[in-house]
Amino acid sequence: MKALIVGAGGQLGHALLATAPEGVEIVTCDQDTVDITDAQRVAAFVAESDPDVIFNAAAYTAVDKAESDAERAQAVNADAVGFLAAAARAAQAKLVHVSTDFVFDGAARHPYAPDAAPAPLGVYGRTKLAGERAAGPDALVVRTAWLYGPVGGNFVRTMLRLMQAHPQVRVVADQIGCPTYAPALAAALWAMAGQDATGVYHFSDGGEASWFDFAVAIQEEAMARGLFDTAVPIIPITTAEYPTPAQRPAYSVLDCRATYALLGHPATPWRENLHIMIEEIHTHG
Repeated sequence: MKALIVGAGGQLGHALLATAPEGVEIVTCDQDTVDITDAQRVAAFVAESDPDVIFNAAAYTAVDKAESDAERAQAVNADAVGFLAAAARAAQAKLVHVSTDFVFDGAARHPYAPDAAPAPLGVYGRTKLAGERAAGPDALVVRTAWLYGPVGGNFVRTMLRLMQAHPQVRVVADQIGCPTYAPALAAALWAMAGQDATGVYHFSDGGEASWFDFAVAIQEEAMARGLFDTAVPIIPITTAEYPTPAQRPAYSVLDCRATYALLGHPATPWRENLHIMIEEIHTHG
């Protein structure tokens, strides 16, 4: 199998490279090599690469900035997906596109199934939903949530930095979702790509948490590995106490049962994967 990884420079792209099955031939591109918002460039690069599967790990993920940069968010999260889908069809390749829990408004109080009605609250969610639709019916679309990993900026590294630099940390406690370890998602994507699945699926680590719960667990794991010696108070706050340009869903836990059935096993609980991440930071920084 020959795979093209789009967005190879990001945390999911790195994870896809790190978890690639043995024997897979890989071609990569990132924003420095291919402008995915250029339809002709995308078509030419995919035709030249001639992949069997295309993983789209590229996205405009600056949720707050998207509110004032809607044109660019639309170009990357939606228009570019359509270009990749067209190029995939021309190359007879399978497109695996990654989307987000932000396509939901968070009004539910039970995990969102893949066929639940989307209702995004902001530009980021709207453009990601448009990207799902641009991917087309032959694509595999996998929504995920609260992604973090060894490479790149993410909530775990931000919390570790803040805990070392400040006497206390304030973290939102009334937004509920599920942290997802990028290598776990990447391994699932590889497994799903090898099957005939199309349509929308959900994948996250097992369980659910608030951002406050996640922050507390990060500090506990970091203390256990000796990343720092002194715990700082973590203060739970409401969303209203931490206003942002973009509105976030209050509840965005994803129902992943169809994905687990496809894979033949459930996901690893989020706390176990956080432990792995902290071990990675302890070993490699």
